[in-house]
Amino acid sequence: MLYPLLILGLLLLALIHLTHGQSHRHTHPVQTSQQSLSQDTIPFETRVYWMRRANAALAELESPCPFGAFGSVVVNHTDTSSDPKGKLVCMSINQSMQKGNPTLHGEISAINNCSGILTDPNGEYKLSASEALKAFSTLSLYTNAEPCPMCASAIRWSGFAECIYGTSIESLVEKGWGQILIYSDEVFEESTKLPSMTRLIPNVLANETDPFFSWQFDPQYPCPEGCHRSGDGKGCREIWGTTNREL
Repeated sequence: MLYPLLILGLLLLALIHLTHGQSHRHTHPVQTSQQSLSQDTIPFETRVYWMRRANAALAELESPCPFGAFGSVVVNHTDTSSDPKGKLVCMSINQSMQKGNPTLHGEISAINNCSGILTDPNGEYKLSASEALKAFSTLSLYTNAEPCPMCASAIRWSGFAECIYGTSIESLVEKGWGQILIYSDEVFEESTKLPSMTRLIPNVLANETDPFFSWQFDPQYPCPEGCHRSGDGKGCREIWGTTNREL
C-alpha cells in the first residue's frame, strides 16, 4: 500500500515543480526598488535611440549580421553637456568567437571596454581603478537581448544604475537559441544584499531587436538589412558592393 502512495507523492511533487517552472517567469516579482517604464524619468525616445545604438554596434564593430548578434552600449545619462540624450561611454558586441573566450558576451565585453576607457591614463576620464568602480553606479547599460545569468550577475556586481534590454530570453528560446533559463529579474532579486541597486527595464524596442535573432535558425526568415542569404540558405552574408563576405 505504501509503494503506490509513494509513487503518487512523487508524481504530485513533479507536477508541482513543473507547474512552478512554467509559471515562474510570469509571477516572479520585480525588484521592489525598480519602477515600470511608465514611471521612467528618461524619455522613451531616448531609450529608443540608445537601444538602436546597441543594434548598430553590430555593424560598427563587425557586420550587420553576425551570428551572435548581441550588442551593448554603456551610457551616462547624467552627462548632457553635449547631447540631452546622454553620453556614450563605450560599446561592444559578443566577442566569444573572435577572441575564443566563451565569457565575452556583449555585456561583459562592454564592461571590459568601459574599464579600459575609464582608466586609460591618456584617455578622456583618467580615473583610478577605485574611481572607475564607483563610476559604474552613474551608468546605464543597454543591451539588445536580455542578459544571461552570467551577464546579469556581472551587471549587478558592476553596480550599474540601470540595465535596459530588448529581446527576452523567452523569445530567444522560442527562436531556437540555447539559453540558461534563469532570468535577469531573478538574478537581480537575489542580489539585494549587494551595496547598490540596478534598475531593470525590459522589452524596450523588442520589435526591432527581435529580427536580429530570428534568422539564425529559420532559413525562411529574411536577413538583417545589409545582408542576404548565402548560397546554401543556412546563413547570411554581408553585402559589400559587388562582393560578399561570409559571416
